[in-house]
Amino acid sequence: MKLLIKNGRVINPATQQDEIQDVLIEDRRILQVGTAGSLKAEQKYADTDPQAEMKVVDATGCFVMPGFVDLHVHFRDPGLTYKEDIETGAKAAARGGVTTVCAMPNTKPVVDSVETLNYVQKKAKDKAVIHVEQLSAVTIGQEGTRLVDMKGMADKGAIAFSEDGKSVMDSALYAEAMKQAAELGAVIMAHCEDKALVRGGVLNEGVASERFGVPGITNSVEDIITARDIFLAKDHGTTLHLCHCSTAGSVELVRMAKRMGISVTAEVCPHHFTLTDADIEKEDANYKMNPPLRSETDVQALIRGLQDGTMEVISTDHAPHSREEKAKGFLEAPFGIVGLETSASLTYTALVATGLLSPMQMAEKMSWNPAKVIGIQEERGSIEVGKLADIVIFDPDTEYVVDTEKFASRGKNTPYEGKQLKGQVIMTICEGRIVYQDGGNL
Repeated sequence: MKLLIKNGRVINPATQQDEIQDVLIEDRRILQVGTAGSLKAEQKYADTDPQAEMKVVDATGCFVMPGFVDLHVHFRDPGLTYKEDIETGAKAAARGGVTTVCAMPNTKPVVDSVETLNYVQKKAKDKAVIHVEQLSAVTIGQEGTRLVDMKGMADKGAIAFSEDGKSVMDSALYAEAMKQAAELGAVIMAHCEDKALVRGGVLNEGVASERFGVPGITNSVEDIITARDIFLAKDHGTTLHLCHCSTAGSVELVRMAKRMGISVTAEVCPHHFTLTDADIEKEDANYKMNPPLRSETDVQALIRGLQDGTMEVISTDHAPHSREEKAKGFLEAPFGIVGLETSASLTYTALVATGLLSPMQMAEKMSWNPAKVIGIQEERGSIEVGKLADIVIFDPDTEYVVDTEKFASRGKNTPYEGKQLKGQVIMTICEGRIVYQDGGNL
């Protein structure tokens, strides 16, 4: 199918292009990009091939951005598919404008073998409407005692390595993983949490933990492992990506690492830059995530980091759970929040509509920068002739109320239910195919 996107504001951070243009797509790829009205593709195809299938999309008033790349999702497949599976997770991603996801390996069984990796890759090929890239665990069973066959997993297409859900607490073992990753040219994505310091904590230590009388999680739980991982990466020349950073300390540590020339990137999740622990007014475990919602001081530090480029990526840490699990309260409910279907709107509402970030910065942090982190920028993350036609059309003026009953995800666990947001994904295109449009996957 040929697809012509007309009159949209094309925002392409790879080229710093920001202007009203038309985009012509054919055979999975971008065929032409030009000044609005200059392509005249509609007339061309009508003249030369009356039978050619041509869909024209008028994107007047909308942003046309590269499809978003989410470096951090949990699709729960295999083994926990009552929470989510590859098919429903991919549909949720499409609904949020995301055309590539990186799925974390803490499934059941853990993605620590070629067999399990192959299962995910085959199911993604058969069932997913977007690109699903799978990470490998760092250790067998995520038990922290034996490394996976890192070369074998990389050779079979594992996009990166992560122990997400926990940290590898044996520093010597983790150093060996860092060394092997560097030799393979692979990325380590780090969940930074000193397990010994958690001590049963469920909310940020401060306003929330005191209000509800529950154990708190201090900033040092994250900061100590962030520092350790940065210096291990320095020792071995490893490319390190820090997941779901939540503290002012993490921002400063990333700043320091960049000054020292260490190869480190970092992500922030929308819930960490839009909510604080003071926003938790009742015992609702939809506010329970790991790392937890932090203080206003931390939120402002994260935003400054996004503004100045210290924190290059916005990801979701999409972590679906069942309603029954989340109804158990702060002490017993699992950590996690869904985010794929609200991420773009939350980013626009909190950061772009307020002038804290530009639309170009939004596209950088949600498309181009994450594509570069995992090395897919030759094909994805940019609107350029010859690249895969992964595109999101985003209407900045639409306002809507979050309704989890409309979510494609099986997970409804979000504290944003009933919140009014500004800006909405109206179409998602993956490899030239419309995979989401105005409320439904096609």
